[in-house]
Amino acid sequence: MPAIKIITDSCSDLPEDIRQKYDIRMLPTPVQIEEQKYFDRDTISTAEFYQKLRAGYMPKTSQITPAAFEEAYREELEKGYKVLTICFSGGLSGIYQSAVLAAQNIASKDIKVIDSRCCTIGLSLVLEEVAQAIAEDKDLSEAIDLLLNRCSYMEHIFSVGSIEMLKKGGRISGGKALLANILNIKPILHFEDGEIVAFAKARGEKRMLATLIEEMRKRGADLSSQKIGLAHSASPELAQKMQHKIKEEFGVEEFLIGELGAAIGSHVGIGTIAVFFQGSEQVNKPKVAEL
Repeated sequence: MPAIKIITDSCSDLPEDIRQKYDIRMLPTPVQIEEQKYFDRDTISTAEFYQKLRAGYMPKTSQITPAAFEEAYREELEKGYKVLTICFSGGLSGIYQSAVLAAQNIASKDIKVIDSRCCTIGLSLVLEEVAQAIAEDKDLSEAIDLLLNRCSYMEHIFSVGSIEMLKKGGRISGGKALLANILNIKPILHFEDGEIVAFAKARGEKRMLATLIEEMRKRGADLSSQKIGLAHSASPELAQKMQHKIKEEFGVEEFLIGELGAAIGSHVGIGTIAVFFQGSEQVNKPKVAEL
């Protein structure tokens, strides 16, 4: 039976140790800063990216091209792999569509493309579990079934660090951004089928973290038995505070903690904190592309 090669994109923020352990191929997202084009986690590190944000630069992202996916597919197929492509939410980016177009151009039955409806460390949690299943000799069909199940129940709850970047991204008006900055209001957002929806707000960091904990309690399914995901943008101390609270409240022992790269950080800014876990109700509708 041919081996299965997982391909994902850098919007997964997949930690390097997991990439190396399971030999997952991660395609970098293009990021434009001034006149220079970079590739997330390839030609610009997270540290370099946040240095540029602190210096006042405003980055712009673009999608990974079909040509980049096609090149990756052909290389892996030539090695004898079946290819399982697990993409950042199609509700937020054209990356999934690029992956589909590339697969359609090659027209191989050995390529599968999934719109995960997930992102960053939420997607990383799924990638890790699916890669482990494949390492334990699960076939492609079993791996896809597991993937769809985990993505369907993956909760993404987060507070954005930069109101200004939300404003420039068109997700909040200038007046609301100004008022939020003056009052130190932290918007609380989540995913509804792979799209970002604001559903609450909290004044100050302490109340913001408490709100995230409250939402975990409402939505989580047997949290103490899960590996919980945490993501932050140049804010490791904030992630540590959240980790401590989750341990204290729910008895969680396993965590996957990662830093947002340039692909996601370009839209949320410094100071973002996000938590990811399996919920008790379906919140996403991941899909397998019809090729």
